[in-house]
Amino acid sequence: MKKSLVMMLLVFASAVLVQQSVAQAAGQAAPSGQSSQKKEIKDPAEYNAYVNAIQQQNPAQKAQALEAFLQTYPNTVMKEDALELLMVAYQQANDAQKALDAATRVLQVNPNNIRALALLAYNYRALASQGGPQMADNLAKAKQYGEQGLQALQNMKKPDGMSDADFTKLHNETGAIFDGAVGFAALQAKDYATAQKDMQEAVSWEAQPNIADIYPLATADLEAKPMNPAGFWFIVKAATLAQGPAQQQILDYGKKKYMRYHGSDQGWDDIVNQAKSSASVMPPAGFTVTQYIPPSPAEQAADLVKQKTPVQMSFAEWELVLSSGNQQAADTVWNAIKDKAVKLGANVIGTTPTTVQLAGSDDDIEAKKADITLNMAKPIPSRLTPQVGALMTFQGTVTSYTPNPFMMTMTDGMLLDKNGNPISTGAPVHHTTHKQ
Repeated sequence: MKKSLVMMLLVFASAVLVQQSVAQAAGQAAPSGQSSQKKEIKDPAEYNAYVNAIQQQNPAQKAQALEAFLQTYPNTVMKEDALELLMVAYQQANDAQKALDAATRVLQVNPNNIRALALLAYNYRALASQGGPQMADNLAKAKQYGEQGLQALQNMKKPDGMSDADFTKLHNETGAIFDGAVGFAALQAKDYATAQKDMQEAVSWEAQPNIADIYPLATADLEAKPMNPAGFWFIVKAATLAQGPAQQQILDYGKKKYMRYHGSDQGWDDIVNQAKSSASVMPPAGFTVTQYIPPSPAEQAADLVKQKTPVQMSFAEWELVLSSGNQQAADTVWNAIKDKAVKLGANVIGTTPTTVQLAGSDDDIEAKKADITLNMAKPIPSRLTPQVGALMTFQGTVTSYTPNPFMMTMTDGMLLDKNGNPISTGAPVHHTTHKQ
């Protein structure tokens, strides 16, 4: 939420309160808060002190005068109004902490004061977005005041003297602040379902597009599992509102997510152009993106044995077929490699003189997880022991495998040099670091 919007709400509150204040204090009209009960200051000295305070033009001087009034008349019937004006004065004077303190004092008088709740929800969300050691506490407060504000909004009554248009504007814009605070806190907690609901509510309340809510909404949609394709529309909308390099960074993030979801970038430019040219923040009715569903392991195995012979396959492809659950494809590969001596390169996971644990597929190399057990034909001399993490070239005879978790066992293991020849016990072993 832009700070200017919060200030506009508060300044508007100040203007309305000041305009009606003399009449309210005299008992001639209902206050601009939530209550319709009339208030009246009967003590002339108190009345004059109140009027003098609220008519100050300088925010710092107004705050000082209101503090003095409240100290002198702590039980005044105008306490909520005075505290609300004090909150506005501190905000206008750029004293954020005193504005928060004043808002808290307003809630002690009226826990449902909409503007105080809006200021607290907005400011604690803003503080949380800056990170730091107090981030968790600030998020909790943003959520607390946001939820409290949404509850109060349900029972909010139009203040006397306020037009229907101004009341609707106040209702919607404070609603956006409250939903935005709750949704932002949920997003940080990776509660994507709540973040999606509240951030979309926040965006729908707003008369003007606001990147501070549209971008978190897009993020909640695109990070959720399952992903909500509407996020692709919102991420483009957020990019159009961004400034400088951030615009392209947001588009790049959206495109990356789109390609992962759709399987290619086909159609991405159409969404970008459509969203940029649309006057609506919301996606059009029926907007969707087709999700790419990759073939199952069994389907991949069937295709693979059609395309390659087992001899042409890599170890990772053997692993895919043998662990796929497609028994026909697995039998085709296994019958071709069983009891055969093969030469491979794999990363060392662990070693003893007689057995080496190796990772042969890229996924298992990255996970540092063994998928080959190589039983050596002869014990490995200590000076030739391969280093963990090194790429080891070897020969072994395929004897058995288990599909899940996958493990292939080989016997008659021999170390090979970089040319694929067996290493004699007198020759050094050549090790290289495996590169992804």
